[in-house]
Amino acid sequence: MCQSCHVPAVSTYRTAEQARAPEPGHREGAAGLTTHAPHALHAPDAPQGPPGPQAAQSVTLPASLDEAVAALTAMPAAVPVAGGTDLMAAVNAGLLRPAALVGLGRINEIRGWQYQDGHALLGAGLTHARMGRPDFAALIPALAAAARAAGPPQIRNAGTLGGNIATAAPTGDALPVLAALEAVLVIVGPGGRREVPVSHLLAGREMLRPGELIGFVRVPLLHAPQVFLKATGRTGPGRAVASVGLVLDPARRGVRCAIGAVAPMPLRPLEAEQWVASLIDWDGGRTLAPEALEAFGDYVAAACVPDQGEPVAPGVLHLRRTVAVLARRALGRALTS
Repeated sequence: MCQSCHVPAVSTYRTAEQARAPEPGHREGAAGLTTHAPHALHAPDAPQGPPGPQAAQSVTLPASLDEAVAALTAMPAAVPVAGGTDLMAAVNAGLLRPAALVGLGRINEIRGWQYQDGHALLGAGLTHARMGRPDFAALIPALAAAARAAGPPQIRNAGTLGGNIATAAPTGDALPVLAALEAVLVIVGPGGRREVPVSHLLAGREMLRPGELIGFVRVPLLHAPQVFLKATGRTGPGRAVASVGLVLDPARRGVRCAIGAVAPMPLRPLEAEQWVASLIDWDGGRTLAPEALEAFGDYVAAACVPDQGEPVAPGVLHLRRTVAVLARRALGRALTS
């Protein structure tokens, strides 16, 4: 390898946010648009019952975000539900017995998107199927690709962007893309609206408060190549073993990469991003030496899948190889787009 492509030794587990486990009851949300503990699937005081569906005692169907916030404020034990793809699975498995539901399907203001100061303001109620369409793909290609990979048609037709964020499952396909795009959440609650970086919520640095919902997701429109790739454990649509969201930011001469499914939250290998960005010929067609592209994959894999003792387990080695291939392919496709 040429000296200019030398990869510094990776001795620490570097991410955009520290990859720490969430506090109990905070992140395993119920597929509604909140991650506050009383709405969590595994909250310590959640009523546990025998396996099988459990009917909620009341269902509220607000027509606006303000009405939804009012309903959740009046019923602290209520569970918000959008597509219900994760919520109903938890109910059917006997993991959740909601006392009340607040359905978000009639709130039209969160089912589309609009342009705002060089950003796209995405409604949290956007379904994966809607995001997968060509008009949306022209806007945010990587997020559209993640939406198309989110599962079979019945999941894509029901599952929502906000639900993917609130549930915060490590295998959520949209999450690494949102992390790489450095998306910002617009939170709606009794105290009005506030903004939270998506990485802060996924890392557990900030929690949603009682009565709050994810109303919108603000994403910068980079007008530059972006890629989403994932590897599954079986053929066809399935849960990711590893995934990558990668975007180029030519205006800042930057590369942003996030790895999903290998940890409780998407991981940003910041040193690898900065290293490879310094080697790209931004003024000459965004070219990069093949040796550097190869090394970038290894660098990302070493940062995101660290050793867990000696000897390194075969499963860790396989996962590291998978991450390296995904990162390498994603950057290669972005540079040649």
